[in-house]
Amino acid sequence: MDWDQFDLNPKVIAALKKADIKSVKGILNLSEADLQRLMKLSSADIQCLLKTVSLTLRKNSMLTGAVYICTEDVFPSKRLQQLIDQQHKLRADVPTEIIQKIKFGNSIFIEHAADLDTFHNCITKRISLLLTRGMVRLVVIDSIAALFRCEFGVSDSVRKARYLQTFGAQLHSLSTRFRTPIMCVNQVTDAVSESEAAQCNCSIADNRVSPALGITWANQLLMRLMVSRVSQPEQSSGVVLHHAGSVRTLRVAFAPHLPPSFCYYTVKLEGVKGINRLHSTLSCFKNI
Repeated sequence: MDWDQFDLNPKVIAALKKADIKSVKGILNLSEADLQRLMKLSSADIQCLLKTVSLTLRKNSMLTGAVYICTEDVFPSKRLQQLIDQQHKLRADVPTEIIQKIKFGNSIFIEHAADLDTFHNCITKRISLLLTRGMVRLVVIDSIAALFRCEFGVSDSVRKARYLQTFGAQLHSLSTRFRTPIMCVNQVTDAVSESEAAQCNCSIADNRVSPALGITWANQLLMRLMVSRVSQPEQSSGVVLHHAGSVRTLRVAFAPHLPPSFCYYTVKLEGVKGINRLHSTLSCFKNI
């Protein structure tokens, strides 16, 4: 590789050649400490080198992937393999031979974080390393509420809020620094009246739900989306007749740059598919 083509300090380029590092892969296989020792450069120079390599990799979409952090259940590897096998159906516009050449599973990094300390180490060290090296463009946390469900009681609300603010600031920093979207899955809680609680009637009628982590976590987000299944009466009016599988909605609950809106989609064997047109009885949507 011709390092002279990179926007690097001549001192860094000379150190790369002297250390006989001939490719980007050679840099990725070494830790920051190893690079500093091998190239005999300062930490600032190594950081500059890694940042340049990261930007270079990001320009090549074939060399980027995603991080999926599981905090509750094990990663659904069987479903992932199913999605990979069905890619030729989901992307019918792409030639089959091209789909078969892409190793989709090789670009997905899976982390398990069942407690707050493990999660903190994951986002401050492990994910940061992958982002620095330009190996991922998306971070998914499934789910953020599971980390706080068992570790905090009612009397720990202040300490819980501090943890939420700390994690929110760290995720914001990663997203801003590396221009990477971070999606946090959060459960919802049902607003149940005293009479309904007495009768054990805990339905989600009238969309009376709220995010499980409350206003503290909501204030850490740049955008909030709500996913839900279409109610049975609406399905019977024509949606299910034309679209196999359960029809769902993705609604913009809050976003400073988007108006309140929603769309329909389905989850099928091959993956997620948006619905462009529904039955004529649903051709005119009501604004939310």
